[in-house]
Parts: sequence; structure tokens; C-alpha cells
Amino acid sequence: MLVYGAAGHTGRFVVQALRELGHAVLLAGRDLGKLHAAFPDAPADQLRVQGLGDAAALTRLLAESSLVVNCAGPFADSAPQLLQAALQAGVHYVDVSAEQPTAREVFGQWGERYAAAGLCAAPAAAFYGALGDLLATSVLGDWPDADAIEVHIALDSWHPTEGTRKTGQRNAGRHVVYANGQFQAPPAVAPRKTWAFAAPFGEQAVVGFSSADAVTIAHHVRVPDVPAWMNETPLTELRAADTPAPVAVDPSGRSAQRFLVEVVVRRGGEARRASASGQDIYAITGPLAAQAVGRILAAGGALTGALSAGQLGDARSFLQALALRYLQLDFGG
Repeated sequence: MLVYGAAGHTGRFVVQALRELGHAVLLAGRDLGKLHAAFPDAPADQLRVQGLGDAAALTRLLAESSLVVNCAGPFADSAPQLLQAALQAGVHYVDVSAEQPTAREVFGQWGERYAAAGLCAAPAAAFYGALGDLLATSVLGDWPDADAIEVHIALDSWHPTEGTRKTGQRNAGRHVVYANGQFQAPPAVAPRKTWAFAAPFGEQAVVGFSSADAVTIAHHVRVPDVPAWMNETPLTELRAADTPAPVAVDPSGRSAQRFLVEVVVRRGGEARRASASGQDIYAITGPLAAQAVGRILAAGGALTGALSAGQLGDARSFLQALALRYLQLDFGG
């Protein structure tokens, strides 16, 4: 397959995870120098340089593969071109966007076209968008619907990449929440509460957060409310202009950042819970995207249309495939 935006911070984790699963990867982007810097040992025949402005050339590029993974943010700019090129080339599309508008557009505007072509488009196969969706889908089990699905996210820090900052600027004012069965603008004053996370986070003050998980979950689960919450410290760091970029602390390139995502599915007075914890929200996106890619390709054309990670086969086995190396899981019932 082909990874577009391979030289970016998250793109490199995606390439690494795909290679670890045995996939041959074409490394593509808009800057040959950045590709050489990110992959100094890559043979020249694995590198592809192509901008987004030439639709015909982009289609020819994607036709070299069976699937494209879009890692080039802001995705509001790259996704429309790559979605169209993938459709024209007859290849599947996956992206690692955390952008709510992009995921909503893929589900709302591209799903029928991809289904008609026998192709799959899977947006937000990333920390934001996939992990909460997979946890919710796993614990939903035999329930046909839910009264509410709550997503609680705790980070011990958030040192944003340059791409995260650009994405934030590009999508300013476009965030939504999912409440009363519809997407709507967030309240003028963000709601706050306390939440008792598992160790090591413990009780934290959390604030209402516009997460891509609300988009992916609401896409396929009958539920009127999908509130998402995050502890306040990382959001303060994200907003600060002087917060540094992430720094690698191990050979894989991961930062020291720790995360915990806890999901509660409520129905008729009952509650089911699950959680996942690990290291580095950018790094975990690599194996999440790689697992999505593997499932789409293994399905042999059975997965078509616009699908979230939670719709790519059994959600619990998806998460368990990552448990040995990347995630600590707790299906608490």
C-alpha cells in the first residue's frame, strides 16, 4: 500500500507499524528532502513525490497500490483530493485524521460512492476517532442501542506536533458535540465535572471535549448522546504557544506521554465499561491504522462504503491484537 504524508510525525509511526505486519509500503509525500530525512535507508524505488494539485497525477500515483493511508494534515485540505483520487484509481482509503469535519464528510458525502465502487473509506483510524469507538463497540455487545456513550480521556501531558497546531488553526470554529441525536455547536461555556479514572490518573477535573470519537460512534451506533471529556492539564498545554513538540524517549520514537481512555455505555439503568491505556497518542495511531488496513485488505472486498474502526470486523479482537505491545485493556463489564 501507499502512505501519503509518510515523512510526518504520525506518518512515520504508521509506516513502522505497517512494516512490522509485513506490508510493503510506498512512501509518498510532497517533499523529497523530508522523505529522505525520515527514511534515509529507503530505496529510491519506494519513494514517491507528488503534490495534491494535479488530480490526474495523484490518481496515477494511487493506482500503484491497493490502498492509500492519508497521514497528511490538515485533512480538511488533503482528504478531498485523496478520496477522489483513490476512488478514481479503484483503491481503498484510510486516514488518521482527528478532525471531526473530515470524518463527517467522509461518512456523509463519500460512503455511497465508495460502496458503489466496492471500496472502503475508513476515516479517523487514529487515537482520536478509533480507540473510543472500538471500546464502545466492544462493550455494546448484544445491546442493539444505548442511551448514552461517554468517552473519558486522560493524558498526563500533550506536547503537540506542528501538524496538530496547523490542524487546530484550520478547523477553528468547526467543532461539534453529539447530543439529543444530532451534531450541534458546543455550548458557549464548556461543561466541567470530576471523573475518577483508574490509576495512575485517579480523580481528575475534566472538561467537555469535541472528539472525533463522537463522530465515529454516532455513525453506526443508535445512541442520542455521546459526550466526550478530557482532563484539563493537556488542554492547557495544547493551547499554550510555548509548549514544545514531543521528544522521543525510546528507539521506536515514542514520547513519554501516557494516556487512558475509559468508555461507559449506558442503557436502561445498566452500565458497561472498558478502558485502554498506553504510551504516546501519536505513536498508538500507527498500529491502530495498520490494524484497520489489514482488516480491509483481508476482507477481500467485503468491507465497502464509509466505515469506522468499530465496523471493521470484531472490535474486541481488533483491540486485543494491539494488547501485547501497545495497549493495556480492561473490559470491566
